[in-house]
This record gives sequence, C-alpha cells and structure tokens, in this order.
Amino acid sequence: MITPWFPLCAGAALACWPAAPTRLQAAVEHPATFRLPDVWAVLRWLLPAALAGVLAGLGGAIAAGVLTLAWHQERKAHRRAAKDIELAAHTATALRTMVAELRSGAHPVTAAEAAAEVVPALADDLRALATSARLDGELKAPALPELATAWTLAKRHGLPMAEVLQATRSDAEATLTFARRTRAKLAGPQASAAVLTGLPALCLVLGQAMGASPLEVLTGSTPGQVLLVVGSVLLWAGTAWCRALTGRVKLR
Repeated sequence: MITPWFPLCAGAALACWPAAPTRLQAAVEHPATFRLPDVWAVLRWLLPAALAGVLAGLGGAIAAGVLTLAWHQERKAHRRAAKDIELAAHTATALRTMVAELRSGAHPVTAAEAAAEVVPALADDLRALATSARLDGELKAPALPELATAWTLAKRHGLPMAEVLQATRSDAEATLTFARRTRAKLAGPQASAAVLTGLPALCLVLGQAMGASPLEVLTGSTPGQVLLVVGSVLLWAGTAWCRALTGRVKLR
C-alpha cells in the first residue's frame, strides 16, 4: 500500500531543488567577478555624436558617429602595426639570445629560460616552451610559432639546435627589416591619405571664412543633412580603402 508520505516527500524535494543562480545573485555572492561597464568606453563613442546632434541635428549626429568609427579604426590599425613590429623585434632578440646560449654549451631549456630573462614581453611563452621541453611534451607558443616549429624540427630529426635557431633568427631579422622598410615607405602614402581626409573640413572652414555659410546649409536644411551624412560615409569608405591597400603587406 502506497502511503501519502512518498509523494509529499518527493514534492518537498522538488520544491527545495536549488535553482541556477541569477546574474544578481552571482554579483552579490561574487563581487569580484561583477564588472561595471567602462564609462569612458561608452562616452568616447556617444559624446561626439551627442554634441554633434545638439549643434547640427540628426545628420550631424550620424556623421559624427561615422567619423568617430573611422578614427577608432585608424587608431586600432596603427596600434596593431606597431605591435606586430614590436613582436617581431622581441622574437629576433629572443632567438639571438638562445643561439648565443646554445653555442656557449647551454641546454636548450636553459637557453630558453635565459631568453625569458632578456625579453620579458615573451617570458611566459619562453618559459612555457622550456617547461614543455623539460617534460617532453608538445612544444607550443602562440607568440613564438617560429621558435616552437624550429625546436620541434631539431628535436624530431636530431639536428643541431643552434644551427636551426640561427636560420630561424636570420629569417626573423630579415622579416623585421622588411617590415620596418615597408612601414617607412608607406608613411608617405598614409600621410597623403590623412591630408586628403582632412581637406573637406578645411574647405568648410575656408567657405565659412569667405561668407559662403556652408555650415548653415549643412545644418539648417534637409538636403544639407543628407549631404553631411553622405560625405561622412564617403570619408569613412576612403579611410577603409586606404587601410585595405596598405594592410596587404603582412609581417608573417
């Protein structure tokens, strides 16, 4: 005979079953993992559009947003190019240090640890490679694929580690030299593109100084608002096209 206690106990167990924590509970229980949004990251996108909207209407707000996007993309591209060259320089230095240590009779693990001391920017990858080599594991380094490949090749085929890394170092230094020369040669076209991008703003200033009142036309009429948006989109497209042309040259 089934007593009523069994369904009552089952219902009580289901009622007490712990539910998945909500975001609010996670924020209260683990305040270290709760992040507030970066106010400045939001303001630097919205503030130019808001100011332009107050001064130039809806078309000005859209134009300011598009131009802000173009400026952030240009800044990101320049930072990425500088970071790639810096990484190539660090890679060449690390390989040079390892070759010197190996030719002086040091073990490859010791040479990698010495390179980690010389190049702090790549210390984590170099120490990870040294640990993997010490434990006879797979050699992987996201920031140093050339070194990991050369080390694996020398280990697999019994080649002299110093000679393999010397060839890799020569290749890395040639890549770095090519990248620096390419960046120097592209400085002129990039400067020309920047001047051409700023010419519309200069023309507006000159027209306003001459009494043609282009700002009143752009901000005070519907065709002017449309032209303001179209002009900003064309400027963004021009900067994107210049980045596409100059970004075809890769370091790797």
